[in-house]
Amino acid sequence: MSSITLTLPDGKELKVPKGATAFDAAQAIGKRLAQDAIAAKLDDDLIDLSRPLEQDGRFSVFTWSSQEGKEVMRHSAAHLLAQAVLRIHKDVKLTIGPTTEDGFYYDMESQHSFTPEDLPKIEEEMAKIVEENFVVKRHVVSKPQARELFNGNEYKLELIDESEEPITVYEQGEFKDLCRGPHTSTTGRLKAFKLTKISGAYWRADARNKQLQRIYGVIFPEKKMLESYLFMLQEAEKRDHRKLGRELDLFNIHEEGPGFIFWHPKGMIIINEIKDFIRGQNRKRGFNEIQTPAILNEMLWKKSGHYDNFRENMYFVDIDGQRFAIKPMNCPGACLTYKTKKRSYRELPLRFSEFGHVHRHELAGVVSGLVRVRAFTQDDSHSYCTPEGLNQEVLDIIDYCQEVYRVFGFTEYEIFVATKPEKSVGTDEQWEKATEVLKGALQAREIKFGVKEGEGAFYGPKIEYNIKDSLGRNWQIGTIQVDFSMPDRFDLRYVGTDGSDEHRPVMVHKAIVGSIERFMGILIEHYAGKFPLWLSPEQVRILTVSDKFLDYAEKIKPLFDDAGVRASIDDRRESLPYKVRDAQLAKVNYILVVGEREVQDGTVTVRTESKVVGAMKVSDFIEKVKKEIDSKDLHA
Repeated sequence: MSSITLTLPDGKELKVPKGATAFDAAQAIGKRLAQDAIAAKLDDDLIDLSRPLEQDGRFSVFTWSSQEGKEVMRHSAAHLLAQAVLRIHKDVKLTIGPTTEDGFYYDMESQHSFTPEDLPKIEEEMAKIVEENFVVKRHVVSKPQARELFNGNEYKLELIDESEEPITVYEQGEFKDLCRGPHTSTTGRLKAFKLTKISGAYWRADARNKQLQRIYGVIFPEKKMLESYLFMLQEAEKRDHRKLGRELDLFNIHEEGPGFIFWHPKGMIIINEIKDFIRGQNRKRGFNEIQTPAILNEMLWKKSGHYDNFRENMYFVDIDGQRFAIKPMNCPGACLTYKTKKRSYRELPLRFSEFGHVHRHELAGVVSGLVRVRAFTQDDSHSYCTPEGLNQEVLDIIDYCQEVYRVFGFTEYEIFVATKPEKSVGTDEQWEKATEVLKGALQAREIKFGVKEGEGAFYGPKIEYNIKDSLGRNWQIGTIQVDFSMPDRFDLRYVGTDGSDEHRPVMVHKAIVGSIERFMGILIEHYAGKFPLWLSPEQVRILTVSDKFLDYAEKIKPLFDDAGVRASIDDRRESLPYKVRDAQLAKVNYILVVGEREVQDGTVTVRTESKVVGAMKVSDFIEKVKKEIDSKDLHA
């Protein structure tokens, strides 16, 4: 029998009989790997474990620990959900069932209006299908065969008409679905699942189409992982930034401005502290702050490439008979600022920073609290470098990002390099060079990273920082982008060492916290509303035991004001335990009680959320608090 040669990720070669399955190859590598395997890849094709291998190629096996393994199991769970729903409600028309960042969903048309009470019944049916342990089979069919299989389902027929042959259909028991695959080898692999919620959705996210019903779920390879995730969900619900934002009087969203944030005074304190911190760090690193207009002529956006590649996300307005756009990004304005005078290599890297307020059109279905809004402020910057200075600029910004994340308490993160997308500007050579620079800088800092193929910005590849919060959730925030194309489009130049002004700078885009609104939402949930002292909108609250000590409270409060400590007085005619509890619920960092003894001794009795610290001289306490604020201690 002839054999084929598989090249494994570590470079070793494995010979297997021609026609052996991907699972057979996984077993030849190791029994434990085969036991945990979910799918495999031959060259660039992600395949089922049951697929016969007919040719030499690069071969890898994916388990749950990989993104590919997670996505295959989640997509298989979407099929499991669809099969269970069809068993219960035979009139359902299935549409699509993709994966999400942490689970899966299936959209369907049904006469039955699904409610949370339906979910346990569907889960019970899903469990039966798991118990039946159907072998999952892949069939290759022609378009006519596919149309016959899904006759009567206009959604599937629309997808079939748009597809190129061959078309694949997956079968498990009585259930068949149109799908590229791959999937788990049997339904028995899908044991630890939970349906989480129901929502409405439009076919193909187009409000002009019929509204469908969407059922969400999660799946894990082990029950204990599912239990851990469900516990995290409960904790996340307690920390929900929308709920805490209202309770702590930080911000609101009104129906008059869906997707637009109304910041309250306490919220603005935190926003300004974040900005002031970033501003100070920028100054230390040679970034000069600029401000560019919010509305600019449409011709600018055509020149920058945004009109062709980002138009559907932009807002337009007519002014004086011409069309203008509200800026979705800050970079074109920075380029115009660069061009205001002749630049020399001696000025480079020239670094502009901007807290740019941008607007992007988001569909109503994806707008969510602070994490997905239609208007937000970016801590943006644009560095203009010589080609020779590009590597060092990227290295410096990588170091800068990590220092900022540490201050906010984010010490764990995943890093990715996102490469050239389908819609892009610039030459292949520019994209290759920019991608090499980003990867090389991360390698030079010995930082592990993954690759997100095709997910770069349209003007250049980027490094993405995905920080991990206190609940272990990942949030994509900071980006570093290398851009050769925009300097070309704006004809940016500098005078080189040879005296010629024909030299072209390279542009590096940086946003460390990204959207400040989104970052604020992440911080609220990360800290569960209890901000570290330096960020807290109410650092100190003075509680009077009774009205007769109000004069003393009013006498010491200006001392806090003069020291730059945010303090308030609770002079309500409520009991002291009530006022203490109220301060604790408001997440005040320090609670100061003043009564007879404190007035006599010139002290305050200091409490935190969880303990009584004791009496301190007012001046000593203020000095202590100032040091904690200056240190940006996360635990203060």
